[in-house]
Amino acid sequence: MNEEIDLIMEETRDRMNSATEHLEHELSRLRAGRSNPALLDGISVDYYGVNSPLSQVSNINTPDAKTILVQPWEKKMLSVIEKAIMAANIGITPVNNGEVIRISIPPLTEERRLALVKQVRNEGETARISIRNARKWANDEFKRLLKEGLPEDAEKNSADEVQEMTASYNGKIDRIVSIKEKDVMTV
Repeated sequence: MNEEIDLIMEETRDRMNSATEHLEHELSRLRAGRSNPALLDGISVDYYGVNSPLSQVSNINTPDAKTILVQPWEKKMLSVIEKAIMAANIGITPVNNGEVIRISIPPLTEERRLALVKQVRNEGETARISIRNARKWANDEFKRLLKEGLPEDAEKNSADEVQEMTASYNGKIDRIVSIKEKDVMTV
């Protein structure tokens, strides 16, 4: 029975880790008024008939806080990349100078900042829901084991441990959300 409890704990920890990693990934894609290559993560281009991520056909860097520079490995990819960025509809306009594509990140308005903070909080709440779902799954598994002969105090101790884990991960989510909110609201 202890082996099963350990497996349930490990699976619960994995699910909670997955929720926080997903939150960090989603928040990295939010534009906070500063250039960040992660803004272009979801963009794919047609590279000789193969749909390839932008990062696999070009070098993406940030020379300063307000610019993203996309330098394709092959010059003939410039127009394809430019069209893909436009089609992605991420609210930024690329400028093709024949050598590289420059993307200037416009400053955020106060209204847009507040909307982004709301979006950050929604992402945080989605992560909290995933954490709660992991806790519920673990508690259901412990109840199943209780019916199969697990002692009540072992079930109670395991449930308490999962609750502590839940509180710890919720604290981590709060810190991640707080940092991103501060990042978004910084002018």
